[in-house]
Amino acid sequence: MFDAGTGCLVVVGAQWGDEGKGKLVDVLAERADVVVRYQGGANAGHTVVIGDSQFILRQIPSGILHPGVVCVVGNGVVLEPETFFGELDELAKRGIDTTGRIWVSDRAHLVLPYHKLLDLASEKSQKLGTTGRGIGPAYEDKYGRRGIRVTDLRRLECARAMLAERVERANRLLELMGSVERASFEEHLALLERLAPRLVPLSADAGLIVHRAVREGRRVLLEGAQGSLLDVDHGTYPYVTSSNTTAGGAAVGAGIGPTLIHHVLGVVKAYTTRVGNGPLPTEAPGPEGEQLRQLGGEFGAVTGRPRRCGWFDATVVRYAARVNGLTGLAVTKLDVLDSFAEIPVCIGYSLPDGLCDEMPAEVELLGQVRPRYDVLPGWQRPTGSARRLSELPDEARAYLDRLEALSGVPVRYVSVGTRRDQIIEVAGGEG
Repeated sequence: MFDAGTGCLVVVGAQWGDEGKGKLVDVLAERADVVVRYQGGANAGHTVVIGDSQFILRQIPSGILHPGVVCVVGNGVVLEPETFFGELDELAKRGIDTTGRIWVSDRAHLVLPYHKLLDLASEKSQKLGTTGRGIGPAYEDKYGRRGIRVTDLRRLECARAMLAERVERANRLLELMGSVERASFEEHLALLERLAPRLVPLSADAGLIVHRAVREGRRVLLEGAQGSLLDVDHGTYPYVTSSNTTAGGAAVGAGIGPTLIHHVLGVVKAYTTRVGNGPLPTEAPGPEGEQLRQLGGEFGAVTGRPRRCGWFDATVVRYAARVNGLTGLAVTKLDVLDSFAEIPVCIGYSLPDGLCDEMPAEVELLGQVRPRYDVLPGWQRPTGSARRLSELPDEARAYLDRLEALSGVPVRYVSVGTRRDQIIEVAGGEG
């Protein structure tokens, strides 16, 4: 979507996450000058396959794998610093030079060990299916105006006083929640003292970096984590993440105005998955669901948790198109469907009192809907070698046409495998 030469593109997940954003960002980053991660934490992993090598990036933007691309961790991210530096060190071991190419917003909030303790204690009672990485409690502290930011590490004496109060508060909450775990102030202080000399030199006014890049006509790619249906405002609340995963969050989380965004690409699987609890109307819990899971390798990149699998849900994607303002669609993992004789596609929902063609706000209601399916013929031929739409079987092209018509968004990319080169760029589109 950078064929015009310049512009700012947002890449969002248009389902419940794990749509293959990492690969799309990696492919598009080759044409970008700056790649920005604008929200989320270390609970989401973007998987990129280069040749025989696989990279799983939790917080560092996927663009880091391309020489010369500048990568920015935006203010909308809650940064788990030990994981961040673990990723940097692993990239260095594997020959990826990140010198001068990675910056962290000085306004980004830190995820600290006491956040993880609070997350685990909360999950025992709420059972929302969180990963226990401390993301939710870190965002709670951010919006409660008691967070510790990257910029605070520039003044460790001030940070020390803040940290003492935060750790004490966390321990009071842990006690109230019935947890036997307690956070140590000394261990937290030692952590910040160890991290500050390495993190502070990488900190910058990230919004200014991005703003200048767009104004100078450079190509900027904004990438998020999770998917639109996990957005704290627009997702299947309360089974959501703690930030705005939709395109509106990109401007806020990168530190630029919304008028600087030119395109929004929504990434969807050719079927549907979700991790954790909450409704999944098109879930296929039987042998077909297991077949999708095994063929698609549907296990969390960070946690290894098996994903729940089902058929493509056009109601979900239409909703995601609306709340994101999608200008294009990327369909991933089409090859996973290669062996199916018939492929159901959900065109809407039914309820006891009538039809439902829009996403309800009530999660309980979404859990009661019955999907209405169109069943399309499968192609039962491998698609992994296709590099043009014309090389796909007729039935596969008809399937893509149906997804495009149901979602109301033009398909710009089709992924037919995990490798970088296994992608079809649709001629005549923005991309």
